Amino acid sequence: MTVPPKKTRKPAWVIDKERARRASAAETVWLFGLHAVRDALANPARSRLRLVVTKNAADRLGDAIAASGMEPEIVDARVFDREVPLAPESVHQGAAVEVRPLDWGRLADVAATGGEGSRPLIVALDRVTDPHNVGAILRSAEVFGARAVIATARHAAPETGALAKTASGALERQPYLRVVNLADALIGLKAMGYVVLGLDGAGDATLPEALAELPGRAICLVLGAEGPGLRERTRETCDRVVRIPFAADFGSLNVSNAAAVALYAATRA
Repeated sequence: MTVPPKKTRKPAWVIDKERARRASAAETVWLFGLHAVRDALANPARSRLRLVVTKNAADRLGDAIAASGMEPEIVDARVFDREVPLAPESVHQGAAVEVRPLDWGRLADVAATGGEGSRPLIVALDRVTDPHNVGAILRSAEVFGARAVIATARHAAPETGALAKTASGALERQPYLRVVNLADALIGLKAMGYVVLGLDGAGDATLPEALAELPGRAICLVLGAEGPGLRERTRETCDRVVRIPFAADFGSLNVSNAAAVALYAATRA
């Protein structure tokens, strides 16, 4: 009699990884607002599941809906909030689409792409959790040609409707990658030739001074959350910690404004 081979039990870490992958695949996000919905409908890389609109919104999005091939669910404006699970303060303008989060691929691949002649730029966010700040940073990153915005998988703003609305369409076009360990990601970028500059009010030099010493070099700008700033390991991983110069001692910027100023400086240097 042949004894069937004994099944080998998978290690716990393998089981946990498979569960996380399945959970990620099942995760969906509701994007809302005419601009965010229009851009999601126009993005061929976006997996779209359900489109809920009022008659007025359907008329305003008519071309985008037709091009997407989706069949919209047209509901009365008075019951829209019951049909779509959005936060009460969401300004949806009668349009919402359920989607799966975008998959931008590996950071190394995204960091290596880009046209010739422009300085490669990446923005890294250390525990920036406000979706409005991250949305604004994505918008600035797109305007100034950054190759990616990266943040941690935990303790960072996920892809949400509020983030998408603030990003004003940039979420569909600007790579936003979540990494397990930010310091390890920065080390990987340094191995690719990126110079990692952390931004902090107590930096030893100004950002323009540092950039002037790095003509043409690929730059990763690292910004921390307002208040706590950069974590210790993040700071230690940076090649240099620099500051944005202010006209007075009391000068300060929130993280999204600081990102816009830093990106502008990096493109002009």
